[in-house]
Amino acid sequence: MAITACTEESIDHLANLRRLVVWRWFVLAVLALLILIVPAILDIPVPQAPLLGIIAVATLFNALAQWRVMHSQSASTAELFTQLLFDIGAFSAIVFFSGGATNPLVSLLLPPVAVAALTLPARCVAIISAMAIVAYSVLMVYFIPLQMNDATRATRLHLIGMWLIFVLSAAIISWIIVRMTTQIRERDAELAATREQALRDERIMAMGTLAAGAAHELGTPLGTMALLAGELANDPALSATAREDIALLRQQIGVCKQIITGLSRRAGAERLENAASLPADRWLENLRQHWHAARPQANSRLVVTSDGEAPDIVADPRLEQAVLNLLNNAANATPRPMEIRLGWCSDELCIDIRDHGPGFPPDVLSLGGQRSFPAHERGSGVGLILTRTAIEQLGGRLSLLNPDDGGAIARIELPRAKT
Repeated sequence: MAITACTEESIDHLANLRRLVVWRWFVLAVLALLILIVPAILDIPVPQAPLLGIIAVATLFNALAQWRVMHSQSASTAELFTQLLFDIGAFSAIVFFSGGATNPLVSLLLPPVAVAALTLPARCVAIISAMAIVAYSVLMVYFIPLQMNDATRATRLHLIGMWLIFVLSAAIISWIIVRMTTQIRERDAELAATREQALRDERIMAMGTLAAGAAHELGTPLGTMALLAGELANDPALSATAREDIALLRQQIGVCKQIITGLSRRAGAERLENAASLPADRWLENLRQHWHAARPQANSRLVVTSDGEAPDIVADPRLEQAVLNLLNNAANATPRPMEIRLGWCSDELCIDIRDHGPGFPPDVLSLGGQRSFPAHERGSGVGLILTRTAIEQLGGRLSLLNPDDGGAIARIELPRAKT
């Protein structure tokens, strides 16, 4: 967890450094333009040579920073801290040669402090703030003054310059804060989704442990039931109807034993890379027939909606169980026949399971598969969450829909297996 946090922090620093480089290009361009046009337009004796030299050094520094962020995947706290210190030093040098603290450009010492407050640890923020305060204080005493004979004109230009720099500083700070807070909100949302997924996975692991224990305990009573059913089937006094019922009972007991026997394999004993690949239509038809063996009273049909040869699909036990869960939900919703549709495109395979019941309730559409529902008369309320988790583990997604013409559709979308 600590390594992950450090990695996320370094990625955030890189994003902030990229914004700082963009912001610096804009400010350097504005400053260079002011240095070139102000002496001619406003008749202010600005020492252009040293100021343009400072701009050239800052431009070279920013070009190196631009190359750095373009060829790196992360940035450190010290790197961002150094970049902000350079900005304070460069702006202080520009203000020193152009009137000191009387120059409205002195307000450009504030954006680096704002960036530091949003991105750096408290100790670094304190150092950046102290350096900005020291620079401002020194510039009040040590600077090269601008010679202007008309005091009234100088005051008017100073006020106009203060307004312009205020507008520029407000725009820069607003842009930086909006971008950074947006990034923070996005990261918080990702972290919340990750925590929710971790809690969901933890609950599923707990249910898997309980299922394994239950399977072990159910082996004995199922064996006893199979033995008694076999003895009853051999009773010559039974009627033909009773024999049919016992045959169905033995068949259902066999299905239960197969499910329990396969739990260890489905829990991971059989690795995914060892699972067989089958044409999707054949795999789905076999799974449908297996489901009908457990629910002979249900009725369904398989419809292939795409042309050509069906793509292969990995017969992963997790996917099998997910489809079986959806089939059971559809059969529980209505006794009317359901429809299973299989389709595919160049990079995706889609399985629709449609019933003609009352449709999904609104709470199921909004929360289905994200968290479990309270137990109800048809089950424990965890089928959808198990199904969604299994599909997402395979790189797919589950959608629940209520079509306009009635009924409900559970749609599984999976990436096609690579050949």
